[in-house]
Amino acid sequence: MSFAFGGYCFIYVHHHGTEEIAHWEMIGVMINQSMRNASLDELTEAGLIGYYTIHGYGIYPADPNGIPFTAAYIQCTGDPITDINEDLAAEQKARTTYEHIMNLTDNEEYLAPLRFLREREIVHYQRFGECLNILLEMFPDGNQNKIRRR
Repeated sequence: MSFAFGGYCFIYVHHHGTEEIAHWEMIGVMINQSMRNASLDELTEAGLIGYYTIHGYGIYPADPNGIPFTAAYIQCTGDPITDINEDLAAEQKARTTYEHIMNLTDNEEYLAPLRFLREREIVHYQRFGECLNILLEMFPDGNQNKIRRR
């Protein structure tokens, strides 16, 4: 998230981070619901016995390869236009990931929340696009990094 600008963009970005955490919470609940009654044989068959060995039925923020979430995934250069473009890309990557997950199931109990999350990513992308347009108007010469010395 980039916080280097004010007005509409600051208000949107400020609340956006909270919503993104809620998205992860929804995915975590879906994972927990999928695993909580699984037997050890079912976990082994699903390739999750290593995960279970370390985390039990708990939810641990990691990718499908077991690589844990890290703040290194979050980018910020301090350049508002660069950072907004990074945010736009992140929203598209999240939308694509939800679509890939949706391709893995026909279960409506999973598809309904995944469709909701996918739609939120589309809205986020649109709002960040609006912020980018505002920034481009604010800095028509492209010099958004000019330092004020006094």
